Amino acid sequence: MLHQIIDPILQMIRDQVANWGYIGVCVMMAIESANIPLPSEAIMPTAGILVNEGKMDLHLSALAGAVGCVIGSIPSYFLGLYGGRPFLQKYGKWFLLKEKDLDTADKWVKKYGDITFFICRMLPVVRTFISFPAGVLKAPLGMFLLYTFIGSLIWCYFLTWVGIEFGKNMEVFVDLWHKFDIAIVVVGLVCFGLYLKHHLKSE
Repeated sequence: MLHQIIDPILQMIRDQVANWGYIGVCVMMAIESANIPLPSEAIMPTAGILVNEGKMDLHLSALAGAVGCVIGSIPSYFLGLYGGRPFLQKYGKWFLLKEKDLDTADKWVKKYGDITFFICRMLPVVRTFISFPAGVLKAPLGMFLLYTFIGSLIWCYFLTWVGIEFGKNMEVFVDLWHKFDIAIVVVGLVCFGLYLKHHLKSE
């Protein structure tokens, strides 16, 4: 069954977080925020499972995740600041970014102001790529990093809590996963494939 392949991968992620602790959480969340699609939805819940087992602390886990987000956002921000739209037009698709994504971010900033960056940090997928548009739009660095930290902290608390609840009811979730693993993965791959198609196709 497919879960026989997936289970060891999930166990490997868990082992890495367990071995590296808060530094591991920080590093992996930094990677996610540097326009590399390493999902926080897999990282922080893993920390939550360890919190449920008494091996990590809720607050320190969320803090490590938020700090990692800030660290990873800095190079992406400066890439947007100095590379600008020309860089996006030439290389954006390799970061799963299109010019219309920047246009959308620009509209949000004009409508809602800089708090857009705070809101985006709590949205799946969008949160990974918002740093580059922030740089292109020349958002004040201090304000951007503050909103990034606060928004990411809330997001990390939420995902860690999800992991804690998962840990409390792991047998139920694992049983469901084993019954519907193929359907879950197929739906996930289809959604991810559509996302890639949308962002990698020519304008």
